[in-house]
Amino acid sequence: MSHVFTGSIGLWCVLSIGLASAGALAQSAPSRSSVDTAALYQQHCASCHGAQRLGGMGPALLPESLARLRKPEAIKVIQDGRPATQMSPFKDTLKPDEITALTDWIYTPVTPAPTWSDADITASRVETAGWQSWPAKPQWKADPMNLFVVVEGGDHHITLLDGDKFDPIHRFASRFALHGGPKFTPDGRYVFFGSRDGWITKYDLWNLKTVAEVRAGINMRNIAVSGDGQWVMAANYLPHTVVLFDADLKAVKTYAATTLDGKQSSRVSAVYDAEPRKSFVVALKDIPELWEISYDPKAAPIYDGLVHDYKMGEGIAKPGFQGVRRTPLDEPLDDFFFDPSYAHALGAARPHADGSPSGQVVNLDVRRKIATLPIAGMPHLGSGITFDWNGTRVLASPNLQDGVISVIDMKTWKLVKNISTPGPGFFMRSHEKTPYAWTDSMMAPKAKHIMTVIDKRTLTPVAEVKGPAGQTLAHIEFTKDGRYALASLWEDDGALIVYDAATFKEIKRLPMRKPVGKYNVFNKITRSEGTSH
Repeated sequence: MSHVFTGSIGLWCVLSIGLASAGALAQSAPSRSSVDTAALYQQHCASCHGAQRLGGMGPALLPESLARLRKPEAIKVIQDGRPATQMSPFKDTLKPDEITALTDWIYTPVTPAPTWSDADITASRVETAGWQSWPAKPQWKADPMNLFVVVEGGDHHITLLDGDKFDPIHRFASRFALHGGPKFTPDGRYVFFGSRDGWITKYDLWNLKTVAEVRAGINMRNIAVSGDGQWVMAANYLPHTVVLFDADLKAVKTYAATTLDGKQSSRVSAVYDAEPRKSFVVALKDIPELWEISYDPKAAPIYDGLVHDYKMGEGIAKPGFQGVRRTPLDEPLDDFFFDPSYAHALGAARPHADGSPSGQVVNLDVRRKIATLPIAGMPHLGSGITFDWNGTRVLASPNLQDGVISVIDMKTWKLVKNISTPGPGFFMRSHEKTPYAWTDSMMAPKAKHIMTVIDKRTLTPVAEVKGPAGQTLAHIEFTKDGRYALASLWEDDGALIVYDAATFKEIKRLPMRKPVGKYNVFNKITRSEGTSH
């Protein structure tokens, strides 16, 4: 059954739900010291983080969930706690060797691997009573289309920012380790957040309150929201599932991420909405397949395997609506994005040992790979952009391994140019109303403070924007008119920095706690060519 709560922040303090069905307490590898870690965990941690470390009031404490938190940082959190949260310090309660043993414990996999069933999903759902009667207009004064949603990873909060005045409107607590970027409904009223712990949160931006929450899995990669705002899909690493919800976060269907015969299962790399196709597209991390799951009630039937003539009705068809249409690949995709027509998915596999390109162009209509992208290293295609250049559409992609932006002709799929940058980068962003694209070098220890500005007309760097040496400057997002570019000083005592997009001069700086990403409502819902979708 669903659980109802009556506050916008109360949702963040929901106790562990549905964990009893997960089975008896699993044992982890024994500690190297004489410390009884299991007993320590039960005494000091289980009430907030769950008996199986699946999370509750606090986040899940599993290796998958802690992948981006290094052990020294985890030790510091146990010692000193987290300000503005219910995580209290234990430095006066536990001995140093006990804290070290506990840290080792939470980075050790739970065995047997915990499960998360449809019943667990349903039991985890909570919603705010009376949300349907909230006012259908913003309860604050600013342009709702030029609103920025800023994810602050330092203390797990969200700041809503007026994109005209660059003044904060509201700040509220989020789930631990949001990932994959927030997704919006077409009217810009509701935003959905996904956390590494598997929680999906629906938040009313106009009324500044949480609507509902549900836990889709134990470790989640990302979420997608359909173009009509009626469906939400979650991609899980653990368990190996894709889960479909309606717009109110009520579970509709769970898909086991397996081969057709069910003999092999996979983590799910990513799910994205292909609005013109009225479908979700799903990449599997361990199986060479790309899935398309339609939310169009009129979707054509699905024929798995070989059919002599599907037009004659031969073969056994499965419903196209909410069914899985499989595209076989040469190798799995780690991440991907779409061309402007949404006829093609462009993704990259794991780096090849011989250095050959791993990027793939997959035609979603003929359901096969049609080209190899001539990009070496580790292209981060999920953060690529497209734009017009010399009468053709081109793709520009950053690279996680090399200091280069690769520009590809999207008609021939041939390399146009490699643009050198100070080091490997993660994000590249632009806007249709600016001639410039911005990219970071955040993967380069000595250049992570440098952003490179590239002229899209000449495909040449024209400027460098720098933060303090040794600190990370990354993740550009533009205002809805493209006049200003906002960057993250990606530090715990960091800032959101506003630049003039034409002169590259700093306009304003707002202190923030590790602002890992910011997202403009208008650019997202209109699918601006310069931002991720």
